[in-house]
Amino acid sequence: MPQAFDTATQTLLEPTGLGLPDLERVLDRLMSSRLDAADVYCENTRLESWVLEDGIIREGAFSIEQGAGLRAMTGEKTGFAFTDEIRLGSLLEAADAARAIARSGRSRKVALRRRDTVPALYPALNPLGSLDEDAKVDLLRRVDVEARRRTRA
Repeated sequence: MPQAFDTATQTLLEPTGLGLPDLERVLDRLMSSRLDAADVYCENTRLESWVLEDGIIREGAFSIEQGAGLRAMTGEKTGFAFTDEIRLGSLLEAADAARAIARSGRSRKVALRRRDTVPALYPALNPLGSLDEDAKVDLLRRVDVEARRRTRA
């Protein structure tokens, strides 16, 4: 878990200048009304695709989806807010929106703790950076040649 936690911190928080005290502040804001539970979910997804047709690269695409979802729960009610910016101001605004379901005014502190009990099963590697574009195109062409060879056999 420490490696996963460090990877999440490096990937999601550090590029935006955020740290654990900032997330604690967001959770404090979420829990400032009488809530049963609150969550902050962050995401950073990268997608790369290449289309090879008749041995020629016809299309390439790259996209990034990132943001944070905040959930506030009280009884049977759930408030959810999303922001596509992982920055403190946006997270605090989303916290206000999510907690609007419970306006009792009671404050409660929530501290984030690092859990070291779950072992990392897989390395946190980004495969998109493992090869440069020329190597990716070369690999795609070799796969195409091999696939065509096998379909003819």
